[in-house]
Amino acid sequence: MKTLLLQNWKFTLNADDAPIKSIDMWQPDADDSQWQDVVVPHDWAVTLPFSTANSSGTGYLPGGTGWYRTAFTVPSGWNGESAFIHFDGVYKNSQVWCNGYYLGKRPFGYANFKYDISHCLREGDNILAVKVTHEDIADSRWYTGSGIYRKVFVRFYDPVYIDETTVFVRSGSANDESPADADVIISGKVHCGNMADTGALRITARLTAAEGKTFGAEILLAPCTEPCTAKTCKVPFEMTVPVSKPQLWSPDSPNLYTLNLEIHAEGTKEPLSAIPPLRTGIRSFSFDPDRGFFLNGKSMKMRGVCVHHDAGCLGAAVWPDVWRRRLEKLKAAGCNAIRMSHNPHMEELYDLCDEIGFLVIDEAFDEWEGCKNKWWQGHNVYPPKHQGYAEDFIEWHERDLAAMVVRDRNHPSVIMWSIGNEIDYPNDPYVHPLFMEMTGNNDANKPAAERQYNRNKPNMERLATIAANLARIVKQHDTTRPVTLAAAFPELSSRLGFYDALDVVGYNYKEQFYGEDHKRFPALPIMGSENSHSLDAWKAVRDNDYISSQFLWTGIDYLGEAHGWPIRCSGAGILDTAGNEKTAFYRRKALWTDIPMLYLATRLKPESEESKQPRYEGEIPPWHLFRCWDYLPGKIIEVACYTNLNEAELFCNGKSLGKGKRGDDSTCILWTIPFERGEISVRGIGADVTDTLESTLPPVQLRLSKWQPAGSGQTAVQNGQYRIIQIEAELLDENGRLCVRGNSGVFITLNGPARFLGMENGDIADCTEYRSATRRLNQGRLIIYALIDTAVKEHCTLTASVPGIAPTDITLNT
Repeated sequence: MKTLLLQNWKFTLNADDAPIKSIDMWQPDADDSQWQDVVVPHDWAVTLPFSTANSSGTGYLPGGTGWYRTAFTVPSGWNGESAFIHFDGVYKNSQVWCNGYYLGKRPFGYANFKYDISHCLREGDNILAVKVTHEDIADSRWYTGSGIYRKVFVRFYDPVYIDETTVFVRSGSANDESPADADVIISGKVHCGNMADTGALRITARLTAAEGKTFGAEILLAPCTEPCTAKTCKVPFEMTVPVSKPQLWSPDSPNLYTLNLEIHAEGTKEPLSAIPPLRTGIRSFSFDPDRGFFLNGKSMKMRGVCVHHDAGCLGAAVWPDVWRRRLEKLKAAGCNAIRMSHNPHMEELYDLCDEIGFLVIDEAFDEWEGCKNKWWQGHNVYPPKHQGYAEDFIEWHERDLAAMVVRDRNHPSVIMWSIGNEIDYPNDPYVHPLFMEMTGNNDANKPAAERQYNRNKPNMERLATIAANLARIVKQHDTTRPVTLAAAFPELSSRLGFYDALDVVGYNYKEQFYGEDHKRFPALPIMGSENSHSLDAWKAVRDNDYISSQFLWTGIDYLGEAHGWPIRCSGAGILDTAGNEKTAFYRRKALWTDIPMLYLATRLKPESEESKQPRYEGEIPPWHLFRCWDYLPGKIIEVACYTNLNEAELFCNGKSLGKGKRGDDSTCILWTIPFERGEISVRGIGADVTDTLESTLPPVQLRLSKWQPAGSGQTAVQNGQYRIIQIEAELLDENGRLCVRGNSGVFITLNGPARFLGMENGDIADCTEYRSATRRLNQGRLIIYALIDTAVKEHCTLTASVPGIAPTDITLNT
């Protein structure tokens, strides 16, 4: 088995206006010499300007119709019968041709899919053409991206092979924290070719722990009684690998094993074929309706965040290391779970969750056959548009849902399959006469008429039937994980059979119903599937054994779902779109971690009572606080210290300003003091921890630092020929202190064969084009993304300059 990653493509946008019409572009001899050279993953929308002519829901970025073409050759020595082209995600309405042969289409932009290209292959160049149609840009409530935004590869199979897409690995037993042994069960299908030539086949499995200890097993497959080919003969198998003293997988100890699965002719050492190495973990889990969630026999709370799939200026074309940087930060905040909102994400993100240690809710759909409101001129600004997946759901839902489950079921991080998000949102579009008026959690400014029962809208009773069908599809492919969904209006949907097919039910912003519905559904586990950042929302999890989780909306700011120009993103995250920590990050860390921590943030005290509002559960809202000690002399400053300690003492220039205590219903200690240039510091009482804020001098340096992964940085996640470089830019004074009030423009130039992907500063109202070589700093920081070709040895450097400061150079390919 050989795998060829296809990263170098030709691309053109809206080519129907070009001299060559789109009807010709699938032909192998079409002229693409004037097209752009692009690297896949590729999202064309973020290369274009923001505009109010586009939809606010999808971030004011355009769609269009794009064409991609690439060429590849068959590997030398390949003599198999089967070859497939695999796509991990194309947004959307993709159509694919190989050497002029039409292979098919896939409307759903988040689905992984493959096509058999065995009959298309030829000597020399083989030409792939992909048409991507995304004209209905008000088709989502968040940013989707446009193009081939995930990896593409061709896989060439041997005459006899194990189909890796059928392989299913699961833990058979590991029901306590330190089991003496465990079973790993492996099943799949063998494409046998003509077994008359090989006789019986032997399948060997070898599981290798990180430190090198290996466990193995093998089974024999009897030969077929009739001649067959690899395409027609698919023999199922199942085998068990016993593992002694297994190292269990958990968020705290994400121990992984590597599975090597080979097929041999009987009596031979050299394999006929092998699947790519597959990482797996040994763990068990369960949900108890009264006691909550258990992992490896131990009770635990899921401290989760929801995430969308974009990364600021990269759009939907996110490289694995960008996710690694973000996940490492979320881990530091105490996060141990991720909800993939509201669609399957890139496969490499699940690999990273396995590796770093996050529990995962894998989610399939945001809408079923009823189309939700799509805001296109500002959030909740009527009238909405009604474009989206609903028009494809009936024909495609089974294939799309099965694709997610089959692709992701070998990840130990994945513990639940969510079949939908807020499908029961009131009047959007489902209604029921039990409620003559309904208001959802996100209905600010919604007209009264839109809250009323309207018999011409679809009846919510329909949802129970669809939920049962989706649960059935999931169980066809995996019975080891529960089926769930995220309910938006349980006060109605729970009375209409919506939960009947579920193993666990998730509630979005409905903590007030936890107690009542726990009594109404005593056998059904309930969890928080989407929650606000409020302390009360966390206390509902912390203080109730039967509630197993909280999933913040959101972990990271994301493009789209914009409230109105020039706001083009949602700012709900604890990390911004640049992947930098916001003040809310440290508030969450104070709630979710036990290691003593202190974090200082400040603001100028408001002069009027009106400007003091709103308070956030008795605290200053974290989005009003900054990491700054630079104010005008004599101004009154509010100082907040986020901490998980009970008491701390504040100092200004070495003088104590008194001790403060954190209340039981608070995450911070507050002081109000006059500004005095120098430094403030806080010292924990009962723990040897401190934090300091210093006044800064005028900036003199723009520091550029290449991000490096924590620890060894060893990973099985591969980028192929290219590597993304993440350069953190910080404006510093002569003492190396960050100038958080610095918002100068940064101008960059690249020297050498690197590709500039964009700059991101985390400011959700900055509408500078993402491919501009200039972007201003936000609180003294931004991040620069560049792509290098690892096969090119030519020296690559990046130069960044700020007005009045000497330019700074950094070497990219070292």
